[in-house]
Amino acid sequence: MTNQLTPENILKTGMAFWPAKTLLSAVELDVFTRLAQGSLSLDALAEQAGLHPRGARDFLDALVALGFLKREGERYSNTSETDLFLDRNKPSYIGGILEMANRRLYPIWSNLTEALQTGKPQNEIRTGEADLFEKLYADPVGLKEFLAAMTGVSRAANMTIARAFPWQGYHTFVDVGTAQGDLAVQIALANPHLRGMGYDRPEVGPIFEQYAQAANVADRVSFVPGNFFEEDLPRADVVLMGHILHDWDLSTKKMLTQKAFDALPAGGAFVVYESLIDDDRSLNAFGLMMSLNMLIETPGGFDFTGADCMGWMKEAGFSNTRVEPLVGADSMVVGIK
Repeated sequence: MTNQLTPENILKTGMAFWPAKTLLSAVELDVFTRLAQGSLSLDALAEQAGLHPRGARDFLDALVALGFLKREGERYSNTSETDLFLDRNKPSYIGGILEMANRRLYPIWSNLTEALQTGKPQNEIRTGEADLFEKLYADPVGLKEFLAAMTGVSRAANMTIARAFPWQGYHTFVDVGTAQGDLAVQIALANPHLRGMGYDRPEVGPIFEQYAQAANVADRVSFVPGNFFEEDLPRADVVLMGHILHDWDLSTKKMLTQKAFDALPAGGAFVVYESLIDDDRSLNAFGLMMSLNMLIETPGGFDFTGADCMGWMKEAGFSNTRVEPLVGADSMVVGIK
């Protein structure tokens, strides 16, 4: 007896924007933050979130059915996961990436077909505005939100790198494209013997320093302003790039890999981590869709496999390379000079 074919997966995927936008709107309306102090009735939560009576019950019950809220009688409360990760008042908040997805990615992904047909970005560049990074760095409020979003998407991998990498053999590190500085902070917290640097454009400095100060590691982690297109990278025992290489075209990826090699002493390590595409390019759908996101957001960026990255490292002169899984879709590629 053969299994009967059904269109369930096709329909589930084709309509996946329904649950996605339901969650993104809940984050935008601070539903989970409002419930962090305890359960609320339908009427109380609807009033606080500014929900119209017509859609309030369906919206909140949809969040229950999707597993993001619990309901007992007429009262709603967070699940353990949404309480930990979607209460914006907790340091574990990852909603920044969802806020960015709601405001930026959700609208421009509607132009994916055009991106696939033209090979051109579909963000601000499409209408003749400055590119993504120039616009972000010119807007202090938007920049802070973007950097917080990068922390949200990277936190679990950052903590894993801080504990899983053999740091006992090294003394210094530099996190290139450090953003808010969470990777540098997590490494410093887990390894008291290390001193580190966060390297990024000057506009990032105050945000990084505030974040390091709040984590009580400012005495061991410092900010170094710079532009990796124009300058050599700071020298350190370990150079890290998290979610950096995928922003750029192949020649820039190779240039940055060479700069990392040049910044290291013999025996030093280069750590690249991304949502690596599996070598067979058939399993890590998140990594492949992240590459489509680079198509939409950048003129030449794309995601890549571990084998691709190891090839660039060997071309730059690294003698030993390896790939190690981190958490979820993220993996790291390590090259030893």
